[in-house]
Amino acid sequence: MENMRNFLKSWPGRLVLIGTLIPMAFLGVGTFGGPNIQPNELIKVGDQVVDVSTFQAEMNAERNALIERGIDASLINESALFEMTLKRLTDRALLENQALSLGMTVSDEMITQLLQQYEVFQDNGQFSNDLFAAYLQQNGLTKDVLFGIERLRLSLRQLINSIVGTAIYPNSQIGHLIDLQLESREVWVQRYHWQDYVDQVQITDAQIQAYFDANKDTLIKPATVDLSYIELDPMALKIEAPTEAEISAQQTAYMRENGISDGRQLAQILLTGADAEARAAEIQTKLSAGESFESLAAQYSDDPSGSNGGAIGSFNPAVFGQDAAKVEETLAGVGVGQVSQPVQTGFGLHLFKVTSISDDAPNLASMRDQMMDRAAAFKRSQAFEDLSARINTMATDGMGVADIAKETGLTVQQINAYPQVNNTTALAQPAVIAAAFDDFTIQDQGVSPNVSLGNKNVWVQPSNYQASRPLTFEEAKEQIRQTLAKEQAIKLALADAQKAAASDSAALRVPNANLGMVTRATPLLSALEKASLFLHQSGDHDVWAVQTEEGASVIVGGPVQKTQESQLSAADRAQAVAVIRDNVGADQLEDYVRYLRDTSEVIINEDALKAQR
Repeated sequence: MENMRNFLKSWPGRLVLIGTLIPMAFLGVGTFGGPNIQPNELIKVGDQVVDVSTFQAEMNAERNALIERGIDASLINESALFEMTLKRLTDRALLENQALSLGMTVSDEMITQLLQQYEVFQDNGQFSNDLFAAYLQQNGLTKDVLFGIERLRLSLRQLINSIVGTAIYPNSQIGHLIDLQLESREVWVQRYHWQDYVDQVQITDAQIQAYFDANKDTLIKPATVDLSYIELDPMALKIEAPTEAEISAQQTAYMRENGISDGRQLAQILLTGADAEARAAEIQTKLSAGESFESLAAQYSDDPSGSNGGAIGSFNPAVFGQDAAKVEETLAGVGVGQVSQPVQTGFGLHLFKVTSISDDAPNLASMRDQMMDRAAAFKRSQAFEDLSARINTMATDGMGVADIAKETGLTVQQINAYPQVNNTTALAQPAVIAAAFDDFTIQDQGVSPNVSLGNKNVWVQPSNYQASRPLTFEEAKEQIRQTLAKEQAIKLALADAQKAAASDSAALRVPNANLGMVTRATPLLSALEKASLFLHQSGDHDVWAVQTEEGASVIVGGPVQKTQESQLSAADRAQAVAVIRDNVGADQLEDYVRYLRDTSEVIINEDALKAQR
């Protein structure tokens, strides 16, 4: 199982997680509990098991994928992500179990052919047994384990393709659907907003009471806490001006990161093997005796550059990876014609000689302003990280927000009756809400770990927790009044829209109402407006009124322009057909998984599930 987890985190293991299932959310959560599941197992379907580590790896992979797409981590709804991951892994286990039950399997020959095509195992376009063996060793796999994983993946793909790839949708209906998407017409829209009518509405207490009696089960006061919090903004931190040493260090780091040479030309003698240190001492003795570095490089160096006197060109710290700082330190103060002390890197033991320094190499003076800003930003970042870590330590030690603020010079802010749902406060981010309503934090009345909000950190301390409960009539009264007022205002707006629609359409076709030629895919119309767009087709200018979420609209639609799908290129039509049939296939796959849920025993470890929330 550990091998399976490691593989799923690697390539091509990710194909198992995200490349073989169509991304969709299926309904249902299965059966909880039962003695046939182990503590470290979260989901079990037949012989297929999803353990806790696999679930965590998939959650992290999904979260990282969202962040890589530019989504702020604080805006990720962890609860929704949790449920999506649970459903996806349960669905995968159902399908894997079904594929095995149906006897879908793949021969070793087919798996071998597939693996030979993977680029990770190829060297100059040819399959490399050495690369294959190294991959198995690196991932802690044996050939049999890898073949088992691939066989399961391919069997699962067979099952999915047998459902999705055989979706039937007649060509005539496909042509009709394409024709509908290509319809267009010129449109004019006059909108009537409900807010303009709300002053005309009178809501009585009897109407409010009737609404309350009919809807009291849905009128819920959300759980709330009184929230104290502190906010740390790195730009608000006061830092001292960078020192010359810090500016110089940033220049060195910048040049290393960007592969920029400092102008020094180097030669080296590279020594490998168990006797490297002894040979280095021997070389140093001969150098002291006056022998040339170049001749010794040709004699001793284990690097091909030895035949050229050890010359390796411009000094590029990036070449040495994690050992770059060590090499730079060794070369510090080594002048032209001088040889460094031996330094060990991943390549072996080096002796370097500075052969020359280029006159046009970048210097600190030419980059000073840029490096000063970089050094200041680095100091600010370090100060931010240090203070954040210090606050986290104080929170862990049991200090409250007020004491932490006094210790750090920050300001305590307060939000009373901070709601768990329908939150429109200044801290409405899902990550903050999750921290504020964390069970342990509420019970201990402690301070949360830092929550990252963009470039800021926030710490929250909830108190006075109030569980959700039905609203009383007095609490719900104003909310109901506003709801009923909006409903009545929309009716008034629709009545005016219907009157306007009965008038001459020419009066409604004014320039500021014209949206031009639109199709069903236009973003200029609301969903309800688009739904009515092609319901009226007289061949001339049609006029109609439609109720919307914002009130009502009067729409004038010109003659409908129909583009036959036969005018599409063969490639465009083929693409449209593929999309339509894939959608139909996805629906069939969803139905199939629902069927499997109804006919299979899905065991979910309730205790392990709670621990992951």
